[in-house]
Amino acid sequence: MAHRSRALGAAMALAALALVLGPLAAVGLWAGRAGMPTPGDWAAFRFTLWQAAASAALSCALAVPLARALMRRRFPGRKAFLSLIGAPFILPVIVAIFGLVAIFGRNGWINAALAPLGLPPLSIYGPQGVILAHVFFNLPLACRMLLSGYAAIPGEHWRLAEALSLPRFRFLEWPMLRQRLPGAALLIFLICLTSFAVALTLGGGPRATTMELAIYQALRFEFDLGKAALMAVAQCAVCLAALGLAGRAALAPVAAPGLGLQARLPPGPLWLDAGVIGLAGLFLALPLAAVVASGATWIFDLPPTIWWAALRSIVVALAATALAMAMALVMARAGGRLAEVAAALPLSASSLVTGTGIFIILFRVIRPEALALPATVLVNALVALPFAYRILRPALAQVEADYGRLADQLGLGGLRRWRLMLVPLARGPIGFAAGLIAAMAMGDLGVIALFASQEQQTLPLAMSRAMGAYRMGEAAGAGLLLVLLAFGMFWIFDRGGRDVRA
Repeated sequence: MAHRSRALGAAMALAALALVLGPLAAVGLWAGRAGMPTPGDWAAFRFTLWQAAASAALSCALAVPLARALMRRRFPGRKAFLSLIGAPFILPVIVAIFGLVAIFGRNGWINAALAPLGLPPLSIYGPQGVILAHVFFNLPLACRMLLSGYAAIPGEHWRLAEALSLPRFRFLEWPMLRQRLPGAALLIFLICLTSFAVALTLGGGPRATTMELAIYQALRFEFDLGKAALMAVAQCAVCLAALGLAGRAALAPVAAPGLGLQARLPPGPLWLDAGVIGLAGLFLALPLAAVVASGATWIFDLPPTIWWAALRSIVVALAATALAMAMALVMARAGGRLAEVAAALPLSASSLVTGTGIFIILFRVIRPEALALPATVLVNALVALPFAYRILRPALAQVEADYGRLADQLGLGGLRRWRLMLVPLARGPIGFAAGLIAAMAMGDLGVIALFASQEQQTLPLAMSRAMGAYRMGEAAGAGLLLVLLAFGMFWIFDRGGRDVRA
């Protein structure tokens, strides 16, 4: 039974490798046909690296005081605030951008408040807008990573340091920060390298064109496959280097096991902690509030094209979830080095790079537009595979360690083992992983932008086009609908995965 499971897992891992490496190989072959990089290409390369590094540094720098304030304070609504911190990760990117524009845009709330004071208006378009959006998405991620680091320091260590009058930052906080911050910064750097929707909406122009945007422009407007492939290869090389550095940045844990006392930092100035938490809360909550406020009056007046786009998004999200979960479950059940490599490899290529490879493979055989939705399903499943695998692998391994020998004695194998043991006992992580994938796929604006015609657009693409055409009321209603669908899918899957006995 174990042998068949490992064989099936190896076959699934090989299929995942082929699905990732095939498009990358096509990209690599076409890159050889490209000419020398133009000054514009080098400018896009430099800006991509610069904005990713600046976004990562700023996100981590702001996360430190926020994490310290949250560890020092217990206040009503703290759990709700922690839930708010997790919201940007599943919030559709295009919706968050709409909310940021509503707050910081030319006619946004901030400029409306500055105008009576005679102050110059702010502009969200350009490099500053790209970095602002990336900080909005990644500040919560960095904060979560630091909160887990603070929680890992035993409460006894804080008490001992206080009793001995030791500098607690030097002996407790700094070793943890030195361990966690490099990995967090590299992860955020990698995320910002492959960000497409942010650059498409807030960037553009010679000063704020990323490699992702250059790939899109080369394919969609210039049909220069060689240039698109060259930029895709350059981006993959940078992503692989960042992944390698991220692996080396993982240091050994700095805290020894404790007796289970709650970790809590010594209290600091109340005004400082309240200010940090309040400003962070406003920064994260106001864009979402702007989407709800703007979209509530338009959601029931949306044209039929938006509702059809929403239906396509639901189908794409469910299909991508089913495919990603099938691959992740089989690979996580088998484990092994091959599965680890296959599950990590999609991180080296963004959905747009993988879509570029699929476009290159298909364009001589069939009109790529004819396979827009299947290609979107496949790419979204591959992009979600690393997240699903990391969630499911420990859960399934723990179930096997606890009950695997008993299941072998009872002769449980194949589908019966899944139905009677693995799925019921790993129900929570399975539901969480499925909800995360569905929300990510629901809000994806990547490969669909390369392939889709007007009749094949998904809801994020329809919203992006409405924003580009300055149909802001339609975009607001579509944004609210997209938020409801993405969070609704996450809630349904996550809720369904919880143990009903809990």
